[in-house]
Amino acid sequence: MVEKVIIVGAAGRDFHNFNVYFRGNPRYNVIAFTAAQIPNIEGRLYPPELAGDLYPRGIPIHPEKEMAKLIRENRVDLVAFSYSDVPHVEVMHKASIAMAEGADFILLGATYTMLKAKKPVVAVCAVRTGCGKSQTTRKVCRILQAHGKRIVAVRHPMPYGDLRKQVAQRFSSYDDFELNDCTIEEREEYEPLIDMGVVVYAGVDYEQILRKAEEESDCDVVVWDGGNNDTPFYYPDVHIVVFDPHRAGHELLYYPGETNMLMADVAIINKVDTASAGDVEKVRKNIERFAPKAQIVMAESPVLVEQPEQIEGKNVLVVEDGPTLTHGGMSFGAATIAARKFGAARLVDPHPFAQGSIREILAQYPHIHNQLPAMGYGAAQMQDLEATINAVPCDLVLFATPIHLANLLSIRKPAVRVRYEYKDHGPPFLEAILLKRMKSLGVL
Repeated sequence: MVEKVIIVGAAGRDFHNFNVYFRGNPRYNVIAFTAAQIPNIEGRLYPPELAGDLYPRGIPIHPEKEMAKLIRENRVDLVAFSYSDVPHVEVMHKASIAMAEGADFILLGATYTMLKAKKPVVAVCAVRTGCGKSQTTRKVCRILQAHGKRIVAVRHPMPYGDLRKQVAQRFSSYDDFELNDCTIEEREEYEPLIDMGVVVYAGVDYEQILRKAEEESDCDVVVWDGGNNDTPFYYPDVHIVVFDPHRAGHELLYYPGETNMLMADVAIINKVDTASAGDVEKVRKNIERFAPKAQIVMAESPVLVEQPEQIEGKNVLVVEDGPTLTHGGMSFGAATIAARKFGAARLVDPHPFAQGSIREILAQYPHIHNQLPAMGYGAAQMQDLEATINAVPCDLVLFATPIHLANLLSIRKPAVRVRYEYKDHGPPFLEAILLKRMKSLGVL
């Protein structure tokens, strides 16, 4: 008997799980995807060109709030939960709804959905959004580049546009951002790697993406650049997992971040320069107890500020990385740390001046206080972000996004950029551990 399925997702892991497990499988009939976390992705269609022969009309994408209704009206047999950075208790709430409507509820095994690469894979993942994956990925790439290895990075999916045009995207220059109509979130992840001379792939079909990445003439190592706290799409030869002591204990409380912890080869406790010693020790003890085979590395995430003297005594609007504040649950980021470190007079509250979708985001995430998340999922939201920034009465805009936001938005105020990079806190050093593992694989 064919089982009717709903895949509960957020435009990334859900598509991958469909592609590697459900697509072309006559045992299942996927009735719909549901969508959460990312604005304006519901109401679309997973196109027939990607869905395969069993779905000549494609597969509709509905808001997650319609899940129970979809199960009931379609007599769905199975709900497959397929997105990341969700509290364990919230996952079970979804399961309870599915089971109450008569459907089974599954989580696909992490390794079951991993594809095998022909080239060595170093995966950089985390236990929560905003732990510092991106800067760790850049550090890994620099280490390997310094030893003559040529890197191709594959980024966790962010397909928020026309899926038919995003099957397998290649980025090697800024022109590719315009060609692919990239959002702020996409550019934040791709641009710093492009600046390092690293070719980046992303998209929807990660089997196609992997084969294209491997075919790059100068590819020695594939670096998986993870998203949220999701597990890798490719079998890692070295699995690096980043932890955040500002959210000590969350490594045991969020799906699938705990899975990453349990699978880690290298566990990086980041931000030890700004977290309390007690919280750092709490994270260390959790790693030692639940992932005893992982090598622990202590790391810092120092803020780097262009012209920090401009901050002192100013009324500052801080603009932080969007996903870190929203579903990552952080109430502050690098811009806030920089404002406090360099003597800002006060942080101006953006709430009274928020425009359009930005006002809705701030209402949706009440833990965000005097910070503004740099949300830019599409042109309309980027316009709302620009209008919000320009409406806030402040002396200075301090933004901590991986790209130069002022190059994308017309900001009518002085602006200072905050960046952050990986820094070892002390031995053992990430470089020594990574190189030893690369030698054991025959890469060096």
